[in-house]
Amino acid sequence: MPYFDAASAAPLHPVARQALLASLDEGWADPARLYREGRRARLLLDAAREAAAEAVGCRPDELVFTPSGTRAVHAGISGALAGRRRVGTGLVVSAVEHSSVLHAGERHAAAGGTVTEVPVGRSGAVDAEVFARALEAGTALACLQSANHEVGTEQPVAEVAEACRAAGVPLLVDAAQSLGWGPVAGGWSLLAASAHKWGGPAGVGLLAVRKGVRFAPQGPADERESGRAPGFENLPAIVAAAASLRAVRAEAAAEATRLRGLVDRIRARVPELVPDVEVVGDPVARLPHLVTFSCLYVDGETLLHELDREGFSVSSGSSCTSSTLTPSHVLRAMGVLSEGNVRVSLPAGTPAEDVDRFLDVLPGVVAQVRERLGAPAAPAAAPAAGTGALVVDALGRRCPIPVIELAKVIGNVPVGGTVTVLADDAAARLDIPAWCEMRGQEYVGEEPSERGGVAYVVRRVA
Repeated sequence: MPYFDAASAAPLHPVARQALLASLDEGWADPARLYREGRRARLLLDAAREAAAEAVGCRPDELVFTPSGTRAVHAGISGALAGRRRVGTGLVVSAVEHSSVLHAGERHAAAGGTVTEVPVGRSGAVDAEVFARALEAGTALACLQSANHEVGTEQPVAEVAEACRAAGVPLLVDAAQSLGWGPVAGGWSLLAASAHKWGGPAGVGLLAVRKGVRFAPQGPADERESGRAPGFENLPAIVAAAASLRAVRAEAAAEATRLRGLVDRIRARVPELVPDVEVVGDPVARLPHLVTFSCLYVDGETLLHELDREGFSVSSGSSCTSSTLTPSHVLRAMGVLSEGNVRVSLPAGTPAEDVDRFLDVLPGVVAQVRERLGAPAAPAAAPAAGTGALVVDALGRRCPIPVIELAKVIGNVPVGGTVTVLADDAAARLDIPAWCEMRGQEYVGEEPSERGGVAYVVRRVA
């Protein structure tokens, strides 16, 4: 069964498995003790730290291991903000950061700090100049991911890091998605990552803090991991994480070239095979193994279930695959279609035959889901005559139904006429404007509805 969700968790690398099993016998003792077993464990921990630091591009004494990538992000943000509290309470982040960063920002704001979100373009990347302008006086820390976890777009880390250096603001980089492919360029100050993203075991993260960065670990003091990650180290998992990082780096160049070719095939073929598809994310400056696309008139949850029945494990940022019933904050910030969203992230070693079969299966699956939902097969023809305005009541119905109902009736108004869609699904705010752009219609805007929800107004121009 092809597993196409490496961006969530990569399969355990064979080197990680070997290192984990070996260190279970050799690394069980307390590395802080001076007896023989403790010294042996300390040697393993030191070797793992040196290997990880080499891959990150920092000194071994600048890197600590944490219980997860999320804990690394939280510890990095809280420690850097506390260390620079005399400078100010400003935190600057991009609008598409991982939820761990955004949740840390929410807590910081609740405690009286300020959080500035830098917007992104439709590719998902920030503008380095816009990010630089957000670094106002009183900014204590800036955060920018190296590459996006949902659409694969790489961020201009080097340019932003230079802007942060000029402003005297440390930059924390979430490198969870990219570290297995190579070091992060630029003069970053702090870096966080997670082992299960590159084929290491779950439950191991790392946090690097450059010398000279003001940093005050939060929480009760602890003598382990420089006080930045309290608790007994999971040494076997740490050893396996470091060993697998070194192994995947050795394979990265060749595998990136191979997987990029497979992803390019998906990016090119999906719009040819499936009508009304938007491929999102930067087509060039992106991770080599990840591609995301959205399908009009498709229920994302049903689509993922049907693909799973066909043997493909993929993920989605659609609201209809989420218990929150709101579209992915990444897709929302980009202003792209969210309905029927599919993220394909290929693990190392994915054979081309699996990708070919995915491309064979996808069109039929999408067609079945659309037929089940009653989606229009083609744009409606222009009427001989028609009313100049229509209202579609889609209150209480989740996307893509409001968009499907809009598509069904747009041909019933003349050019220049309007269709008002009443909807209370948050995804409509994103998907109706996206439909207009894909269909060449004009999105007029939104206004409150007396019946509840929001009235989205669309003018027919084609």
